[in-house]
Amino acid sequence: MYSTIRTILQYWFEKKLPEIIPREINLEGYLQMEPRKIVAITGFRRVGKTYVLFQLIKRLLEEGMGREQIIYINFDDERIPRRREFLTELLPAIKRSVGERFEFLFLDEIQNMPEWSRWLRRIYDTGEARIFITGSSSKVSSRELPTELRGRALEVKVFPLSFKEFLRFKGEEVDFESVQYSEGQMARLQRHLDEYLYYGGMPEVVLSPEYRRFEILQQYYATIVSRDIIERYRIKNEEGLKALLRLLLNSTVYSTSRLYNTMKSMGHEIGKTTLHNYLGYVESSYFLRSVPIFSPKVKDQMQYPRKLYIVDNGFISSLSTRFSRNIGRLYENMVAMELMRRYTGVDQGLYYWRDSRGKEVDFVVKDGVEVKELIQVCHNMEDYNTRRREISGLLKASRELRCRRLTIITETEEGMEEHEGRKIRILPLWKWITGVDDRVA
Repeated sequence: MYSTIRTILQYWFEKKLPEIIPREINLEGYLQMEPRKIVAITGFRRVGKTYVLFQLIKRLLEEGMGREQIIYINFDDERIPRRREFLTELLPAIKRSVGERFEFLFLDEIQNMPEWSRWLRRIYDTGEARIFITGSSSKVSSRELPTELRGRALEVKVFPLSFKEFLRFKGEEVDFESVQYSEGQMARLQRHLDEYLYYGGMPEVVLSPEYRRFEILQQYYATIVSRDIIERYRIKNEEGLKALLRLLLNSTVYSTSRLYNTMKSMGHEIGKTTLHNYLGYVESSYFLRSVPIFSPKVKDQMQYPRKLYIVDNGFISSLSTRFSRNIGRLYENMVAMELMRRYTGVDQGLYYWRDSRGKEVDFVVKDGVEVKELIQVCHNMEDYNTRRREISGLLKASRELRCRRLTIITETEEGMEEHEGRKIRILPLWKWITGVDDRVA
């Protein structure tokens, strides 16, 4: 075991860090945090969690820290046996290699190891190093963190690239504080937004030629299904799971009862409890996020259909047979993921609203006990009935939820309207998603 650990450490000491395009996520504030916490970087597979770690490691090296002070282990490495003994021997082996000089432990995909949380608690309690971990499973998230790590870890969520990060990856420098944009700048910005809307923001996909993007996304999907769901949860009914995923990819809302009936009609005999577990496994992989109805009654949130959003638009475009070219679906999914990126706090939440007559608001943003904002997403509001429907839903929800910050996100329309004494901001998607919306507030 020691020889394996030594080989992996030697590889790390000799490894040249890859070129890194900076992300907006900054971990430097956690370096000297007291009391010390385990920093858990979570998110979907291949969103760039490892590169976020490398971004921090590169900064430490630039400040003069030696490689022997920084230990990085990737537990996806096939040379690492999935055995508790490896973890038990890891710290003694590190000390034999570098002495007592190491100050940081960076542990990538550590949830792959048996009894990882108990081991991590013991290492944390020694106070010998500052610890950063990553995980592509919600087992590492604040919601499902094992009991022994509660109160000892902080979660940092990583999503696919934001639109601003997307532009940086494309080599575009845009001054979003500028009051005026030339026609050429606006046209180029719109082309980038259209690409981002359709192909999404997975870093490798963004940097790849167009003809390879769907292939990469489909490979990601196959890996998620096989490794992060089927293997991790030892699922025997693989065909049933894959049929469920196809249904979810081609749906915008779901309820367990409706899914159960549909699966049964397709010839897949899956019990409701098993189906509920499968849905949990899919969410645990971060591939799908569900949004409940806004209601003070927990029973309503459990019984009413949930709206569902896919972690990245590229998966809708490359895998969905129903929504791949549906601009409305792509708009709403993009806004949902951006809201989840912005509101990740423990006391923050995202919901939808609907009344008994069918009036609906796409997003209810809750911060603590307060409803902070109501948002509708409508690609085009030129049709009178469409416009009336979107505004009517906002006004009804505004009165019921006592929220006066009302927003409609469209393709190009911009302005401010007042109805029943309430102001409604109308913003083009590019301006909302980059945060350049204060001029119409």
